Amino acid sequence: MTLNRLRTLWLLCCVANLYGFQQEFRFASYYGDHMVLQKAPQRAVVWGYGEDAAEVTVTVVGEREKVSHTVNVDKAPTGIWRVTLDPVNPGGPFVLSAVQQSRLATTVRNLSDVLFGDVWLCGGQSNMEMTLSQVMNATEELSQAAKFPRVRVFSVALEKSDVKLTDLAGVELPWSVPSAEVLGAGIFTHFSAVCWLFGRDLYKSRGDPVGLVESCWGGTPVEAWSSRRALKHCGLADAPSSRFWYPDPLGSPCLASHSNTGIRPLIWLQVKEGHWKNTVLWNAMIHPLLNMTIRGAIWYQGEANTEYHQDLYNCTFPAMIDDWRLAFHQGSGGQTPADLPFGFVQISTYMKKSQSDAYPNLRWQQTADFGFAPNKRMKNTFMAVSLDLGDERSPWGSIHPRYKQDVAYRLTLGARAVAYGEKVSFQGPFPQKISVQAANISIIYSTNISVTLHKSIFEVCCSRQSSSWLPAPIIKANSDSVVLSTENCTLKVSGLRYAWKDWPCDFKACPVYSADGVLPAPPFIVDSGH
Repeated sequence: MTLNRLRTLWLLCCVANLYGFQQEFRFASYYGDHMVLQKAPQRAVVWGYGEDAAEVTVTVVGEREKVSHTVNVDKAPTGIWRVTLDPVNPGGPFVLSAVQQSRLATTVRNLSDVLFGDVWLCGGQSNMEMTLSQVMNATEELSQAAKFPRVRVFSVALEKSDVKLTDLAGVELPWSVPSAEVLGAGIFTHFSAVCWLFGRDLYKSRGDPVGLVESCWGGTPVEAWSSRRALKHCGLADAPSSRFWYPDPLGSPCLASHSNTGIRPLIWLQVKEGHWKNTVLWNAMIHPLLNMTIRGAIWYQGEANTEYHQDLYNCTFPAMIDDWRLAFHQGSGGQTPADLPFGFVQISTYMKKSQSDAYPNLRWQQTADFGFAPNKRMKNTFMAVSLDLGDERSPWGSIHPRYKQDVAYRLTLGARAVAYGEKVSFQGPFPQKISVQAANISIIYSTNISVTLHKSIFEVCCSRQSSSWLPAPIIKANSDSVVLSTENCTLKVSGLRYAWKDWPCDFKACPVYSADGVLPAPPFIVDSGH
């Protein structure tokens, strides 16, 4: 090595020791023009990266108010700066400015057209990924998108990591004002139809700006979205990954010629090597978001777990909810509520003639085996039932029904009731009292109902030793109750279940709905002694 090169290296070391390695001053990747920050009474958190020992001033300037905050990052060895703003009332636009004053220079970063409203996180797998161009009446829906400029959208890129990331590895869709091009740009890419329709309906009912953050990946089990802490609660933190069968959403050209059933072929998913591995999506697609203040979350997932750790979903799903709540509450310095409102979609259908109990079992376990939400195990949650939205003609496979407007509307009702305290009906009818008599069963529901007589959707088990279930036809209906015939049962009735099939009824044609016909009754299974 030459003397001149040694001198150069020595000088570089001196400069590095004197000033430290300087990190680019910037906002975290989550931030951008057109974004929405959480409104009052919560306080939005703003964070980013810069030089150690530099002073950072964050200013929010609008037409009627100005809020300025200063934070010193002397004690942040990684150069991460963070500010918790004072509460800002809903509205905008604002300009968000961050100014770094270091030993070398003053650097300014500005974000424009920033609104304050409610921020909702949307997660899950491919039914959450489906875009507006894939739903029913897509052309009309897309043409209406630009009419809601105060509902903003952001999408996290599909990334996985074996370690927890502090910043997003990629952004699929930066903060954007809605348009037909933004919301209908791709198939299973860019922005979620359910997330958009939920946010739009929420805006229409409440009027404040809404920020929607999508972080989802098709075909993924709940374990990939869960931290080690959550999985440990269910005995899975150190469990080896494995392979499992999962329906190919678009079918396989290689297998299509071998099937005349119309059923989508199955493919092996190698959990150990892919984005189905424990915690890898939590690490890459959720953990980097924990600093942000959010109003709530919605979730559409479960299909992948019908054949993977299904017997533990009644633990893993509630544990994931609890863990997300704790992590976002701590990450935001207590600004995100510790009981974060969490809505989810009870999965729809897959195969119309299936005899498998995988889907009804998973639906039941989504509720922690209570059958409804919220419940004692899953407080401050809300559920959108979708088992009546089966769609044989969906070009994306029957596992991907196109009626996402109904899903989003049912979720919105839940959010309005649970998150905002509005007095709106959001739960389908659920049995309040079941009486087994000599030749029939009487079911009194929690609310008034509308009923269509049906011969086979209710079933009874006729002895504790038998696993066979027989139809219990509806023979009478009142405003809040139904009476079932048990004439098919020659032994003692030991169990009762409702809609316990993969595909229990035709489109919006289940026998029991709320009195207004909007909300379907969720499935249930009970011992006759209850």
